[in-house]
Amino acid sequence: PIVYGSALAIVEAHAIAARDAYSVGKTESAAEMFGHPVPEVLADMAPVFETLGVEDFSGAMNDASAAALKADNAVGVESAYQAILTALGDAAARAPASELSAGAIAAGVTADQIERAADMYGKAASRDGYGLYLDGYGFYKAAQASFERNSGAIETYSSGLHSDIKAALDLLATAYPGAERPDALDVAQGKLLGASSKVNLGLPAA
Repeated sequence: PIVYGSALAIVEAHAIAARDAYSVGKTESAAEMFGHPVPEVLADMAPVFETLGVEDFSGAMNDASAAALKADNAVGVESAYQAILTALGDAAARAPASELSAGAIAAGVTADQIERAADMYGKAASRDGYGLYLDGYGFYKAAQASFERNSGAIETYSSGLHSDIKAALDLLATAYPGAERPDALDVAQGKLLGASSKVNLGLPAA
């Protein structure tokens, strides 16, 4: 269920990044972000979705991508984004069964997104361009969303891990202040990776 939930979180990360990129005028980047999960994630997940009875929602991603290419279409983009969130919620409700607690699973999913955000920041800092930063921003926001949805369950599972996740997210918030790429990416990646590693050390054994 952690791997399954992490795949859904990657889709959510791209959707959040796309919606927020559109809000700052990055229409092409937004369209690309909405579309990326279709071949990168959903195609691989199709057999799993079929087994679990999850309806394919690639069409919702493609619809959102098309909506983002239109100027002055904030309402249409938001509507498409909400349709994706609904589909993700339906998919999450059909997650594989596990002996792990809800808090342990949620912590694993959140940690996966934190690790991706920390790793992507280093790549973005070493190169010009917007795409890598936007990817990392999406992973951070997906981690934040996962934590907010499951904060109580994670704290019940492990108050120490809950604190470590919060600290990592607070640090990522300084690295990714918004959907616009800052002029300088000067947060020490070593700190980000260290915070991510500390979270990973508190996760349940695989």
